[in-house]
Amino acid sequence: MACGAAADVASVVSSAPGENEYPSGFPRSICDEVPKDKYLCSSCSNVLNKAHQTVCGHRYCLACINWLIRTNKDLVCTKCKDDPNSDSDTSILTLDHFFNDAAINKEILELKVHCVNQGCPWRSTLKNFEEHQSQCDFALIPCNIGCGLMVLRKTLVTHLEKGCPNNKITCSTCSCSLTHAELQVRPDNKHASSKRKEPCIFSEVGCTFKGNTEKVREHESCSPVCHLQLLLGAMRNLQPPVQSPPEQSVQYPGLDLLLTGQDTALLGSQGPGELESDGGDGGVSDKALSLHDDHAELEVGRQLHALQQRLQIMENIVSALSREVENTQLNVAALERDNNTSMQVVQHLETVVVEQQQRLIRKDMHIASLQQSINALHDVSYDGTFLWKICGVSQRLREAAKGQRSSQYSPAFYTSRYGFKVCMRLYLYGDGVGKGSHISLFFVIMKGEYDPLLSWPFKHKVTFFLIDQNQREHVIDAFRPDLSSASFKRPVSDMNVASGCPMFFPLAKLHSPKHAYCRDDTLFIKCVVDSS
Repeated sequence: MACGAAADVASVVSSAPGENEYPSGFPRSICDEVPKDKYLCSSCSNVLNKAHQTVCGHRYCLACINWLIRTNKDLVCTKCKDDPNSDSDTSILTLDHFFNDAAINKEILELKVHCVNQGCPWRSTLKNFEEHQSQCDFALIPCNIGCGLMVLRKTLVTHLEKGCPNNKITCSTCSCSLTHAELQVRPDNKHASSKRKEPCIFSEVGCTFKGNTEKVREHESCSPVCHLQLLLGAMRNLQPPVQSPPEQSVQYPGLDLLLTGQDTALLGSQGPGELESDGGDGGVSDKALSLHDDHAELEVGRQLHALQQRLQIMENIVSALSREVENTQLNVAALERDNNTSMQVVQHLETVVVEQQQRLIRKDMHIASLQQSINALHDVSYDGTFLWKICGVSQRLREAAKGQRSSQYSPAFYTSRYGFKVCMRLYLYGDGVGKGSHISLFFVIMKGEYDPLLSWPFKHKVTFFLIDQNQREHVIDAFRPDLSSASFKRPVSDMNVASGCPMFFPLAKLHSPKHAYCRDDTLFIKCVVDSS
């Protein structure tokens, strides 16, 4: 274990403590109660952080071990220096002399501590202390963009937005770089537009979306169908009646150029005074104005025609997209119907499987019953003598002692070919006066097929044998029926009340070393009915 601990220490000798870790032990001031001496580091005297123990029995923080080993050539335990009775061999420390003290670390992590940051109400155990320190809203932390100020963690966002001199933004109006504080003092609130949301380029046709530049671009790229529908509605509302262009300008474009050239030449050859004085001959000027109006109407007609073509294209696109959406919806509905049908089929098959399993269980029970009947017929005896083999005696005895299965019946046998139908009933843990101390064995008269032909009550002598498998000394007990007892009268139900020997054999002698009444966890019990 020492070698493993040394390797653990060696692997972190050159590592620096993490951002939220203490470089050595935890300060004692965080503890709700004064920590015991066994929880303190022998070097820094703080509460142990990742405690390791030396072979001389003293404890150090892992960080203190790393620092001491790096800065000392022949390191001696600081506690052993002050103790003149210490062993000099164990006082000299190397990496092999330290091992992780898991027990003391577990105790230390359960110490009750509190946060030392002013205003923080946090209290818990030491194992949660470092995690809290990395998240404490009342901890002083440096500004993360390098302004040099220390601020509370909970006010860092406010500091960056309003008070940090290094946090500057670019104005969208004049492209100058300003802090938030400078934005508040600029005259006429000039830079308020830097936070203003921009509208969508389709706002003139009814789109109400607003946001920053990135959001607007994302919206414009993701909403083409909506924008096309807005454009379609706007064009339908604003479409003016289109006048067909004059046939002359369409059929004779060269005439327009010729007349335009003549008008220009005529106007250029006349002076202003001549035009004003010649009020009676205004034919050329009227023709020029008429041609100019025709050209304007032609140009407007061309533009409207182009817009109509583009609008028709957009309408076709919208129609195609609508058809695609309808087809998709139909496909989804078909898939849902198929899924519902499949689920119904699965439920039906599950029901069929359950029914088949129940049928199999019933068949297994019927087969077991038939097998039991076959075994009973195979073991049946017709001469009044029956030898009963009982296996698993230990398990049956435990079950009887717990009351789980106190008794068991032997297979039925007959006193003669057409005689009385009888069986034995065995209580391995005893019954009545023999319960818990003796094996009880009883004789049971069963309802048989030939009872109307027999003489009642039952009068024959019954003898029980517990066989000694060493063939030395069998246990024998016999009795004659009490003719007044209901146990020996003709049965009116499946079997009469059992009668016999409640103290047939003591349980204490069952495993006697002199006899082999129970060998290989098996008993043999024999019953003989004297039918003479």
